[in-house]
Amino acid sequence: MIQRKLSQPSDANTLFDQNRRFYDSLWSDARLVEPQRFNTWPLVQSLQAEDSRRLEVGPGLRPRLPIGGTHFVDISAPALSVLGAHGGQAAMAEITRLPFADGIFDLVCALDIVEHVDDGDGALAELVRVARPGAVLLISTPLHPALWTAFDDFVGHKRRYRPGELLDLLERNALAVERSAVFGMKPRSSRLVDMGMWWLTHHRDLAMNTYNRAMMPLGLHLQKALQLEPGLIAMDGVDEILLVCRKEKSAAR
Repeated sequence: MIQRKLSQPSDANTLFDQNRRFYDSLWSDARLVEPQRFNTWPLVQSLQAEDSRRLEVGPGLRPRLPIGGTHFVDISAPALSVLGAHGGQAAMAEITRLPFADGIFDLVCALDIVEHVDDGDGALAELVRVARPGAVLLISTPLHPALWTAFDDFVGHKRRYRPGELLDLLERNALAVERSAVFGMKPRSSRLVDMGMWWLTHHRDLAMNTYNRAMMPLGLHLQKALQLEPGLIAMDGVDEILLVCRKEKSAAR
């Protein structure tokens, strides 16, 4: 038994509760997208062993790791219910307080998560804590504060990382970048993004229905294969980066 009891925040006005209300509403209207449909699937297949212990944090209904047998942590009860019904081992918790013992997972995934919490450093430290020495961590995050738009505010981003700042954070947590790639499914057209935000704000039910039935399938169809490169890609002008990191075997935690 690797899960431990977790106490939830008591303050109804905490960021946790605000985010939970938002994502409960979001995922209540959404459909599960199987991980095999994302361009991350070939990478995931190459990393997972049959007997590996896997953790994905904050997937909502867009998991990237195989659902059956994977531990999932999220703040949304509707998302966790669906993941559990499909064979996942689901637990409600925050990324900064994961309900697991130290060093037990072989593969840890947290895509588009660390930029959403106030304590980004603590979030990454928790991912590293529960990973065994030598484990692989898949992490993605947006880059460059100068690229901040209204979309970042709308989706709840707390920060965009400067490349040097991100590299320092990885080094402090004993993570070595083995491969990386440009990442993300946000439309390049700012006009299209603005239009989507307007519809979600003013006609949410119709917007979510259109997104689930038309826009998401189209986005999946149009997504390009990941162009993974050894080490770090050049990050100038990159909106979002995917990092394939390995926890150093000599790491203390």
